[in-house]
Amino acid sequence: MSTTAVETSSAAAGAEAPRTKSWKSTIGLGVVALLSLLFFGFGTPTGVQTTFTIARSSDFIELPSVTVPSRAAAVGLSIVALLLVAWVAYRANQYRKVGIWLPIVFGMAIMGALLTWAGADRSTTTIQLTGLLTSALFLAVPLVFGSLAGTLCERSGIINIAIEGQLLAGAFLAALVASAVGNAYVGLIAAPIAGALVGWLLAVFSTRYWVNQIVVGVVLNLLVLGLTSFFFSTVMSDNPNLNQPLNMPDIAIPVLSSIPVIGPVLFDQNLLVYIMYAVVVIIQIMLFRSRWGLRMRSVGEHPKAADTVGIKVNRTRVRNTVLGGAIAGLGGAFFTVASGLAFGKDMSAGKGYIALAAMILGRWSPKGALAAALLFGFADALQQQLGVIGSPIPSQFLLMLPYLATIFAVAGLVGHSRPPAAEGIPYKK
Repeated sequence: MSTTAVETSSAAAGAEAPRTKSWKSTIGLGVVALLSLLFFGFGTPTGVQTTFTIARSSDFIELPSVTVPSRAAAVGLSIVALLLVAWVAYRANQYRKVGIWLPIVFGMAIMGALLTWAGADRSTTTIQLTGLLTSALFLAVPLVFGSLAGTLCERSGIINIAIEGQLLAGAFLAALVASAVGNAYVGLIAAPIAGALVGWLLAVFSTRYWVNQIVVGVVLNLLVLGLTSFFFSTVMSDNPNLNQPLNMPDIAIPVLSSIPVIGPVLFDQNLLVYIMYAVVVIIQIMLFRSRWGLRMRSVGEHPKAADTVGIKVNRTRVRNTVLGGAIAGLGGAFFTVASGLAFGKDMSAGKGYIALAAMILGRWSPKGALAAALLFGFADALQQQLGVIGSPIPSQFLLMLPYLATIFAVAGLVGHSRPPAAEGIPYKK
């Protein structure tokens, strides 16, 4: 195979059309930042404070709690968001993109202002910052695996709308096998099999029968939802021993887990989180630093050119779609064995679609998808933290918070992202 030929063809296919100025994202982000300044900044009473608890008693160094003036902190964070909007406007005027860091920092600033406002003047309640970050990382696990699955599929030219079904299938089989064997780790091994099966169905319909990939993905989501609900209502309900809440204990890495803030967040998690670290690093390296990754990207950008140098286009797409499905299925184990929960109907609760948004926001890159998934995981953890401290925000709105964060983040910058050129286009000889 001629690697140079593939690189040249992929670069040609990836050449961007002349860009035009678009102020939609700037206006949208600006409105959000102004609302934050108005409601969370100026809406916070003067003379009150918000207290953040940082460290744990088991840390090497027990850091003291931090108390900040609530109004000044909320106003400051909102102004930071406005400055980021100004940077977006400047880059748009120069016809240049913004980095993936910007939506992450923008979202954190807005949610920080919200958290400061909600925790103002609560002498008996403090914001558990370390616990919030730990929960954010853990809740981001299915989003990371799902976005990695989407990245592998779409980089090879297959649109994977079926991430939701792959997560749900993985959660179901993990719970079923783990309960039957009595070991949560065996369920963790079984979860990728269910996701890979859903991925195989997506690949077959997309490459052999040339069915619209978006339609197939939606149908597979409904199929998995129907099958898992049926087996939950029959097999699992009639045999409660096949749906037990087994758990994988946290594994604290000696020394590292005692580092203030960083330790409990990164190094006191269960096995699935550590697997996530490894999978992100491996896929990032393999996708952009290996022949396998080059072939996959060439198939997603210019399949005809890849075919002329001997790459089996449809075979490559099938393999990567099945691999992506297996990774998403592994992420589905989060909902059952990794969280110590029994399986329940539709327990993935739309996380597959948020993972799809994280993939797009991360610009089809593993490290970008990780950063975007952490942002959405933080929004989910923030919703739980606000409920604990007794926020005045109605509970229905708190439940909407992760999905609102997804909408604002993707709507703000998705227009600047370019998907693989041959995404969703069947390859026919």
